[in-house]
Amino acid sequence: MRAIISLAAVGLLCTGISFGAPAPAPSDESMLERNFDTLIQPNDLRDWMKLLAAEPNHVGSPHDKANAEQILAWFKGWGWDAHIETFQVLYPTPLDETLELVGPKRFKATPQEPPIPGDSSATAIDPALPAYVEYQGDGDVTAGLVYVNFGMQDDYRMLERLGVSVKGRIVIARYGSGWRGLKPKLAQDHGAVGCIIYSDPADDGYSVDETYPSGPMRPPHGLQRGSVVDMQLSPGDPLTPGVGATRNAKRLKVSEAS
Repeated sequence: MRAIISLAAVGLLCTGISFGAPAPAPSDESMLERNFDTLIQPNDLRDWMKLLAAEPNHVGSPHDKANAEQILAWFKGWGWDAHIETFQVLYPTPLDETLELVGPKRFKATPQEPPIPGDSSATAIDPALPAYVEYQGDGDVTAGLVYVNFGMQDDYRMLERLGVSVKGRIVIARYGSGWRGLKPKLAQDHGAVGCIIYSDPADDGYSVDETYPSGPMRPPHGLQRGSVVDMQLSPGDPLTPGVGATRNAKRLKVSEAS
């Protein structure tokens, strides 16, 4: 058995694999599943999650590397032939970011979560990256806001029927009902100059269940971070479409990336 751990995206997997053996009878399969279940210790899963999530672990961060090395050690300890592969990826991070409402009542958003009381796993000294979406466009725009519900195609059809245009406006869309990356793309397709995406408590928060650390839902000040790359057009590193972003891979210029 062999495992490859990528520094660009670290994941922890539990896998049962059988090589060259016939499929077990249902009773044998049930016994295998029961035996496997007895090996899973909730305290182990809890401790591993605390360790892996103790500090910001975005691509290229020290804790991301520490996580990869820890997972490698676990896999080797479980008998896997495991190793780390490194990729040289385009990973945009924000240098400066401001989100302000200029009127009628001025408001400036804080793109960073405050500490969460009761969160014993958050031991980071350095803060996480501010709230942003990877591969978003650079710019500075000021415009009126238009709420577009989930910001999906059906929502724009409804706005069109109501006579509402988003051209030249900044749209505000909530997460859900579709891939994150479609929201700014559809906003741009309909003439908007900007797109704000937020997590609505009705979908992921205190309206659904208890919030972290008391429960599984996003805390009131929780912010998402993620990619808005056009997955249908170019999944992965947009500078190396179709191939892994190894050190010697042929790369496009940023201006050439579709």
